[in-house]
Amino acid sequence: MAHQSAAKVVIGIVGKTKNDTFYQQAFKGCLHFGREHPEIECKYDGPKDFQDIRSQTMAINRLIDQGIDGLIVATTDSQHLVTHSLMALKSKNIPVITFDSDLLEKHQQYRLTYVGSNNFDFGVALGEQVKKLTNKANNTICIQSGHHTTPNLNKRIAGVRYALSEQAKTKLTGKNGWREDSRCPMFSLGKREKSLEQLMSLLNTDNPPIFLAVAGFAQFNPHYVNALGPYKQMIENKDIIIVSADTEEIQLNVLSRGLSSANIGQNPFEMGRLSTKLMHDYILYNKKPTQSHYYTDFHYCTKNNASTCTINY
Repeated sequence: MAHQSAAKVVIGIVGKTKNDTFYQQAFKGCLHFGREHPEIECKYDGPKDFQDIRSQTMAINRLIDQGIDGLIVATTDSQHLVTHSLMALKSKNIPVITFDSDLLEKHQQYRLTYVGSNNFDFGVALGEQVKKLTNKANNTICIQSGHHTTPNLNKRIAGVRYALSEQAKTKLTGKNGWREDSRCPMFSLGKREKSLEQLMSLLNTDNPPIFLAVAGFAQFNPHYVNALGPYKQMIENKDIIIVSADTEEIQLNVLSRGLSSANIGQNPFEMGRLSTKLMHDYILYNKKPTQSHYYTDFHYCTKNNASTCTINY
């Protein structure tokens, strides 16, 4: 291992985007563990504004240059991550744990374990939530995602499709009364401006499809509340249905105002805390994780319980 026993054990945390409160909460989970174990030091980095595969590996390589003993990372593009960072980490015997978004199965020899949601099940939960909000026999839906290669988001899309049509591989074409809008899935790269523009382009049509975002995206945009204000009554009447993954503080504000139909949230703080604990035990005590996946819970938020459905750190 790269550390000496007397020195700090330095753990790098890299999300898909640095300015995203979801990944900042995971960092806070690392810091929380570090307060109880002062030998741990947490370093946080990532692409500044959106899901950029090159910026992510550049952030990791900066941390390698600074000196880290372990890396906790949320995968944007599995192949790019392995080729441009994880192979180098493996050659230096620096361990890796993935969180939120795992490597593809063919690359999982480059990580010790995964900590986060079961993303297929999370997608199923999103799809089931949508079904509860409509009583129409035939529905059109638009799924919004981030980067088209991101493993966890693609698993969520598969889960949504499975919940709605009992198949996960292809776009919905009418089975069980569900079809996907021809413009969708929409890929926003996690860009807040683009995410909101994509949503508004759908709402400004005669019959807007049901909108389902498999991560926070548009709801992280500070202009979301003003943009969606004119549609509040239609959302309340279920003429417009908007369901989103994640329940960050800014999203719960949107939900409490009646500008989202429902949100399903995850536990990024626990992802960061548990990943750090597992890394600590491996680096200091050579104790390997006993599972290949550690799944964290998710929770359901509506306008009625937005103030009590979760804790944001």
